[in-house]
Amino acid sequence: MSKATPATRALSAAGVAFTVHTYDYDPDAESIGLQAASALAEDPARVLKTLMALVDGKPVCVIVPSDQEVSMKKLAAVVSGKSAQMMKPPEAERVTGFKVGGISPFGQRREVPTVIEQSAMAHDRVYVNGGQRGLQLRLKPRDLCDAIKAIAADVVA
Repeated sequence: MSKATPATRALSAAGVAFTVHTYDYDPDAESIGLQAASALAEDPARVLKTLMALVDGKPVCVIVPSDQEVSMKKLAAVVSGKSAQMMKPPEAERVTGFKVGGISPFGQRREVPTVIEQSAMAHDRVYVNGGQRGLQLRLKPRDLCDAIKAIAADVVA
């Protein structure tokens, strides 16, 4: 597995400190995020999942703890939209340039509004996908927010 991805290159270019962690990705896992947390022996609240949604038909990236679900109503409100829905996997792959299960908030094909669940900001370090299945990046949540200009808000159900 290559540890150089568009995500790691974007973080390095931005001067953000991070560490790379690999694990055995299980494509049949019921929850990819929870499987990653278990494989890394980490609290699911610190292992964040990167999801792609559509708010009023426009792409939005949303990052939440792997043991939480997104409230579509809250997400829409945070980005001043009326309605939100999860993006279908083929569209998420096309928009981001990453395969589902390996979508990173960093190094996506184009910049889209990004929202991170505010509870994630309370941790000293969090994990996000590094742009490949089985690759996680560990960094400070403030660095995550600053690097992609994310909005920290309550977006979980």
